[in-house]
Amino acid sequence: MDLRLRGLRRPRRIIAAVAAVVVLAGAGTWTAVASDDAPPVHHADQVMAVNGVRLDTSYFTSGDSGRRPAVLLGHGFGGTKDDVREQAEDLAADGYAVLTWSARGFGRSTGKIGLNDPKGEVADVSRLIDWLAKQPQVQLDKAGDPRVGLAGASYGGAISLLAAGHDTRVDAIAPAITYWNLADALFPDGVFKKLWTGVFFNTGGGCARFEPALCAMYERVAESGTPDAAARALLEERSPSAVGDRIKVPTLLLQGQTDSLFTLAQSDAAEQAIRANGAPVDVDWIAGGHDGGDLEASRVQARVTSWFDRYLKNDKGADTGPAFRITRTGGVDSTDGAALLRGASDDTYPGLTAGDRSIALTGREQSFANPPGASPPAVSALPGLGGGGLSQLSSLGVGVSLDFPGQFAAFTSAPLTTDLRVTGSPTATLHVKSTSEDAVLFGKVYDVGPDGRQQVLPSQLVAPVRVEGAKAGKDVTLTLPAIDHEVDKGHRLRLVLASTDLGYASPAAAATYTVSLKGDLAVPTAAAVSTAAAPLPSWVWWLPLAGAGLALALLVTGRRRTATPAPDPELAEVPLQITDLSKKYAGGDRYSVRDLSFRVEKGQVLGLLGPNGAGKTTTLRMLMGLIRPDGGEIRVFGHAIRPGAPVLSRVGAFVEGAGFLPHLSGRQNLELYWQATGRPAEDAHLDEALKIAGLGDALARAVRTYSQGMRQRLAIAQAMLGLPDLLILDEPTNGLDPPQIREMREVMIRYAAAGRTVIVSSHLLAEVEQTCTHLVVMDRGRLVQAGPVGVIVGSGDTLLVGTATPVEEPLAEKVAALPGVASAVPTDDGLLVRLDADGSAQHLVAELVRLDVPVQSVGPHRRLEDAFLTLIGGSA
Repeated sequence: MDLRLRGLRRPRRIIAAVAAVVVLAGAGTWTAVASDDAPPVHHADQVMAVNGVRLDTSYFTSGDSGRRPAVLLGHGFGGTKDDVREQAEDLAADGYAVLTWSARGFGRSTGKIGLNDPKGEVADVSRLIDWLAKQPQVQLDKAGDPRVGLAGASYGGAISLLAAGHDTRVDAIAPAITYWNLADALFPDGVFKKLWTGVFFNTGGGCARFEPALCAMYERVAESGTPDAAARALLEERSPSAVGDRIKVPTLLLQGQTDSLFTLAQSDAAEQAIRANGAPVDVDWIAGGHDGGDLEASRVQARVTSWFDRYLKNDKGADTGPAFRITRTGGVDSTDGAALLRGASDDTYPGLTAGDRSIALTGREQSFANPPGASPPAVSALPGLGGGGLSQLSSLGVGVSLDFPGQFAAFTSAPLTTDLRVTGSPTATLHVKSTSEDAVLFGKVYDVGPDGRQQVLPSQLVAPVRVEGAKAGKDVTLTLPAIDHEVDKGHRLRLVLASTDLGYASPAAAATYTVSLKGDLAVPTAAAVSTAAAPLPSWVWWLPLAGAGLALALLVTGRRRTATPAPDPELAEVPLQITDLSKKYAGGDRYSVRDLSFRVEKGQVLGLLGPNGAGKTTTLRMLMGLIRPDGGEIRVFGHAIRPGAPVLSRVGAFVEGAGFLPHLSGRQNLELYWQATGRPAEDAHLDEALKIAGLGDALARAVRTYSQGMRQRLAIAQAMLGLPDLLILDEPTNGLDPPQIREMREVMIRYAAAGRTVIVSSHLLAEVEQTCTHLVVMDRGRLVQAGPVGVIVGSGDTLLVGTATPVEEPLAEKVAALPGVASAVPTDDGLLVRLDADGSAQHLVAELVRLDVPVQSVGPHRRLEDAFLTLIGGSA
């Protein structure tokens, strides 16, 4: 399924070439050139006997003999392990153990092609993970369980998702331009995608190379032109959607915009399912896809590597990019004619319907023909021939599409009064009648120029729909393809319903279709997605060089002065005031912290909460003066925080875990540390800190004899030396057993009891609830809620709805969409519902009864975990 045009030398023979798109091997392969000083990469080839077949594998490592995380790289359909060799070498040079393999039926591997059969290709991946667990270079989470991620494009992307759903040892995945439900991809809305499916089986080497059940399915559907229930079931059981509720690992979804095989709707469905499981999910819409365009190889590979650095190496400083990123075309490079690409992003994934705007369309009821034999067909996408061709031309404003007169209906808007950015899936409701029992229509939205003649079909995408029972007339809501396209002021939108399309099977019998509009066209705008500034011309940079050089000389020879904001006397007694704090790491696509503001008072134990990637550690590092913010300010007792600011002497911190000399006693380690600060011994308050830490007689023993809990308490005591007015603790209970956690809780409470302030970041919500007096909840760098624990936990706007049976996700989504409801999250006990300002319990109960939710009880929740999940929408 990973298909690439290798060279089409006879453009006049386009249609013939479509049937021979054997040009397709390895379109999602990512490559990068290693630097000269990169460590040498070693690889070993081996043919393994696995589950009754032989798999051709390659294993890549570099550097020393220490253990490191592992990555499995899958290849595209029709390709082999060699297609991903360069990416494997790059990952190995970055400190991973990498295993590649040729899937069943490809390259030197034996066996029949099963389209990622759970009993075939997916089971093979589990055996490869078994093999990795036995390698001395691979880091283990426990015996037989290696730290492992999977990546790949198309066919390799699907196996990444499937492996994560079938094997709990998988720790992170980065699938690209792939499918979530293969039946939906090849039989969208009950219509057979004949051209792509034919390319598919031809690329695999013919029907006989596939498992017999797949071969029989293809021949049956290709002959009838209509997919049946058995065909759908066969493909669905080999799809990631079949195990969607079991994919609970960090997932980076990279999907192509120029892709008529696996559309953006596939990654949208994957995002919804995996995020509902509580796993971190980021979505990236790249410029290319199976129809060609720019696959952004170097950028994509860099982001995948950062994703694995964060979730396999546990590098909390790794910049994984924004929750949602999209590549947009911004004109043409005058030097080589290539499309200029710019990134746009948002801190949350908007989905495909965000910011719907209604566009009125005009047009009377229209009748048109489905010709005998569905010929001649309309032309939109040509599988495999879009690279640098149709999709590229469409993105640059040149339309290449064909609808035959008498075979379509059209409904057109008035000229737009402002520019319009369409981001997502437009929808429209139609009334359809047919002289035949069933009708098959192909919906598309054109961007029509002011002259009415030039029209562009964005990304060359159409949406097929089968209307059953159309003879009696039927209302149909049509969901059009997800696109990202700028419609200029003065242009019009035109909705076209065609009876045929080259890529799909239409009914062979002649029929007449009659279509009328039932409402406006709903167009998603995703207004929160912001586009980066366009690149500036080169003269903007070289013109001021002379002036910059002169300024630099003045700075070097002159006296350097640093302006420090004056203390704020009104905040002199306030331990911490953060105002509009923002931070974006160099090279990152999104802010790690954005417009964060909160205040901490004396005597509080403040819990800083948020899922991985929420920005907690970045906030603490800025608070300690370790890194500079890009915007906003931090004030401690009225003084602005800068690296080396004197007020930092009033701050104690335990962040990464202290390093102690094992042969010295606990007391000797603390005394040595205090001496290194250069401050007077009497200022240490050593005995008071030790009393609060509660180490007792253990202080006289060598640290090498300490348990993990004792080391943690000694580190806390070190942070408390000098009895700082503000104590910062990042995950202080990591690695502790329940009794040790309880002791650590008492340490924090005792420290704050004297009027000092403690800020603690922790994932143990039950402990935070018992320890902290106040909370700050963050998600994706932003403040979600702040206030006393009792207010947040016992907030009357969050209700626990007890149900007789578990609430399925589709029903929970309906509840979340009700007026007055801010969010709804399924739990083991039923449903957690957070009301907005307009909501009430009485109205909620009435709506739940209307939706047939089996309500048994309704009451306020009382657990911090429940409140946390409702506040962040289950993204932890």
